Order: sequence, then C-alpha cells, then structure tokens
Amino acid sequence: MNSVQISTHVALIILFLFGFAWVIFGWWLGRNNRTVDDFMLAGRNVGLALASATAMATWITSNTTLVAPQLTYQFGLWGMIGYSMAALGLLLFAPMAKRIKRLMPEGYTCGDFIRVRYGRKTWYVFLIISFFYALGWLVSLGMAGGILLEALSGLDYHLGMTVILVICIAYTLLGGLRAVIATDFIQTLIILCGIVAIAYVCLRDVGLEPIYRSVSQQQPQLLDLLFPAAIMFLFNNIFFGIGEIFHSNVWWSRAFAFREGIGKKAYLIAGLLWLPIPIVTGFIALAAPALGVYPPSPDMIGPMVAAKLLGSTGAVFVFIVVFSALASSLDSLLAASSDLLTEDVYHGLINPQASKQRLLRVGRYSILSLGLLTWLLCLPRLATLGELLNFTGAFVASTIWPIVFGLYRTRLSGVYAGVAMVLGTVVGLVAYFHIGFYVAALTSCFISFGVCLGGLVLRDAEFDWRQLNSMQKT
Repeated sequence: MNSVQISTHVALIILFLFGFAWVIFGWWLGRNNRTVDDFMLAGRNVGLALASATAMATWITSNTTLVAPQLTYQFGLWGMIGYSMAALGLLLFAPMAKRIKRLMPEGYTCGDFIRVRYGRKTWYVFLIISFFYALGWLVSLGMAGGILLEALSGLDYHLGMTVILVICIAYTLLGGLRAVIATDFIQTLIILCGIVAIAYVCLRDVGLEPIYRSVSQQQPQLLDLLFPAAIMFLFNNIFFGIGEIFHSNVWWSRAFAFREGIGKKAYLIAGLLWLPIPIVTGFIALAAPALGVYPPSPDMIGPMVAAKLLGSTGAVFVFIVVFSALASSLDSLLAASSDLLTEDVYHGLINPQASKQRLLRVGRYSILSLGLLTWLLCLPRLATLGELLNFTGAFVASTIWPIVFGLYRTRLSGVYAGVAMVLGTVVGLVAYFHIGFYVAALTSCFISFGVCLGGLVLRDAEFDWRQLNSMQKT
C-alpha cells in the first residue's frame, strides 16, 4: 500500500504558511517584552482561559498524537488507557501549582526551589536530570516532526525535522512565553477539532465491529486485559507522567506565570480535558488491521491510519493537527529549558551579578543553543519515539517524592533528596535495560520513595518556609 497521501509540494506550502503565520504572530506578541519577567514568565499575569489552554496544549505532544497510537498498536487496550492516565500528572499538580505560587511569588524555575529547599549539591543532581529529560523530550518532538512529514508526504525525514524546529525556535525566540501561550491557545482549538473529526470518521467508515473482528483475528493479545507487559506499562506510565510534570520547568514556569489564584483551576481544567484524548488517538491505531495499514515503524501508525481514513484532502487536515500538537510542546519546552539555562546555570553558577537586561539576552541565546543541539541529536534517529521517551522515565520518576515532600514537609534534608534521585535513576535504568522500558519509571519511583521515607522517619532536618519566599539559600 502506498502510504503517501499528500504531495511534498503541498506539505512544504503548509509548512511555509503556518511557519510564516506563527513567526509573525510571535514577533507581534514579543514587541513589548522589555524585561526578563516579560520574556520568561509573560509578565506573571496570565488569565484562566489562556492558562488552561497552554497547559492542555503543551501536554498534547508528539506523545499523544504519535506515541499513544504506537503504544496502543503494541499493547492494545492497556496501552490506550495507560497513556490516558498521564492526565493524573496535571490533576495532581493543580494543588501544587497553588502552593508553589504562594511559597515562591518571585520564583523563576523549579531549580530555584530545589536550590533553596535542599542546597546546591542536590540542585546539581536535579539540574542534570532536568536537562537530560528536556533533551530527550526535545529530540522526540524533533523526530516526530520528521516522522510526520515522512509518513504523510514522503518528504525526507531530515528536511521535515529541520523545518519544524526552525519554525518553533523562531517564534519562541521573538515572543518568549507570551508567544508560546498565545499560540498554544489557537493550537488547542485546532487539535481538539481535528481529533474529534478523525475519531468520528473512523467510527462511521470502519465501525466498532469490524475493528474488533480484525484485531481479534490478527492481534488478539491487544484485547487481552491480562497481557502482562501491558499491565506493567499501565502503572509505569502513571508514575512516568507524574514525574514528567512534577519535576519539569515547563509546568513550574506556568505556575509562576499564571495570575494569583489561577494555577489550580487551570491545571484541573487542562487535566480533565486532556484525559480522553489519548484514548481517542489510541483507538485509531486499532483500526489499522481492518484498513490493511501495516506501518514500517510503529510510531508512524497514527498519521498513516488517519490519512487512510480521510484520503488526500483529509491528510492535509491531519498534517495540520499533528503539526499543531508538535509546535505547542516544542515551543513550551524550548522556553522552559532556556529559563533553566538562564536562571540556574548562567545566573546561579556563572554570573550571579548579571543584570536583568543581560539575562534577557542570555535567554534568547539559550533558545538558539538548545534548538541547535536538538537538531544535531535528531539527525541519527536512533530509536522509536516510545523507546526514547520511556528511557527518560527512570530519571524523572526519581524526582516525584523529593518534590512532593519538599513542598509539604520540612523534615526531608538535601542529602536524602539527592540520594533518592540518584539511586532511583540508577535502579530505574537497570530495570529499563534488563526487564523492559515499561518498568523503568515504576522502579525508579519506588526506590526514591523508600529513600525519602527513611529521611522523613529520621527527622534529619527542619526547613523554614520563609527562605523560599525570600529566595535565600539554605
């Protein structure tokens, strides 16, 4: 079967039009960025509608539109349901966002919290984990851009990946977080309309009974609720998703940027709206056997099935939807990761006396540097999207309990928090390579919890919350 549904010429026109529109929009929004607070945190005054939209759109990533179908194709029903459980990360972060804003009204990054709460040694460990994860996510998004164009138009992977990265870097560089949040709002509307339309066509043209019959005959394990690897994936993905959100500056920066009293409501709304989306996108993958779609790589299953359902004209629509999902996460991650480089690495380690204007310039240089590094790491295309993302699960899951206990308990010391992150990551990686990617985050989380619990029982420290408010080092 020929999987190419639109011409390379049409794909390039779409990219040019959307790229031009987003870059001009980013420039227009960034005209009034005069301070580092404007550029990094949108003036700390984001309202409920934009706050909810940016949280939801950022979590609708290449994972949701490409990896959720891939994992459903590999693990069946539990892959679909397990991925939707990543909504728990948004829902559980909602009350934390409120507390973060109250404890750190002048904070910039999650690194600020770790440095003040636990001290510099634990801060170094946390920064290494954060940047490793950020690069893994950035690379997965860049790869997804190339895979999207390759699956839908036959355009070379490297060209598609390069063009999408350049577009996102350009408007993020020009507009900062203001541009990221505003474009996320528009992209959310596009994504929601697109996913609903594709699911409707799938039900109308294929139907539940033919899908069930073809999967039962060709891949019966996908319907098996006792499929062991799939069950492990379900629980692993819950902790992976929670770890991704709890530790990442993508979500902390929004907690700082949202207006007072907005964060909790915004994350609750975003989580509830996001919950059904992986189920819908994953369901599309189950239609593959009935449609006779057999992808050369599992992470191409989503766009190939959607293009098969909708035909050449519909493939353009699919392209726009998935491009919007990619852009809404790429821009957010570029902005949040550049904040860590600027505030934690440059301001915290290299030049503590840097002026606000200097930090603003460094922030822009950081976005360019991250974009270039992401492009270089995307070139080899060493793994599928699912494999790449779940490799980082061992890292991020180790940070869940140090952050939770650090926000709500005074007794956990920096020594125990640091050991929990290091030991959790190491054991999680061992599980990843010797058991499977579907247990890495689960193992890491439980090891980290045990270390943190030991630290709490021993009452090793007493922390004064006022240090966070004044941003003093412990």
